[in-house]
Amino acid sequence: MTTLKIGDKAPAFESTDQNGNTIQLEDFKGEKVVLFFYPKASTPGCTAEACNLRDNYQAFLAKGYAVLGVSADSVKRQLNFSNKNNLPYSLLADEDKAVIQAYGVWGPKKFMGKTYDGIHRTTFVIDENGRIEDIIAKVKTKDHTAQIL
Repeated sequence: MTTLKIGDKAPAFESTDQNGNTIQLEDFKGEKVVLFFYPKASTPGCTAEACNLRDNYQAFLAKGYAVLGVSADSVKRQLNFSNKNNLPYSLLADEDKAVIQAYGVWGPKKFMGKTYDGIHRTTFVIDENGRIEDIIAKVKTKDHTAQIL
């Protein structure tokens, strides 16, 4: 779905997290970043994915990764999702879809025979220099950490 490729410079972004803080990719210069896009907070698949990353968060930190989640949900919805699941990382409330569009993960989807536009569950691993190191388009929500690490 995305036109970005491994080796491309990751698109710069600025968004608001669940606590109202402004988060930019630039804030993570010199660090690796796991940037995961998910369709909707508090849905079963998204909760499984977020909790899998939460349960393995120390392993990400030990390997020098920051973890950021992105969806088009509101700040309030992201905060509720984060609090309910004790998520230790930032969730970006990309309501205007600027980050989602920049990474090319918005587009037509099918569910139960209906076609609609939505977020394609995709994870980008960004290296210390801001380059895309890996793109995971077929996310296994319950075992996503293994796919990344």
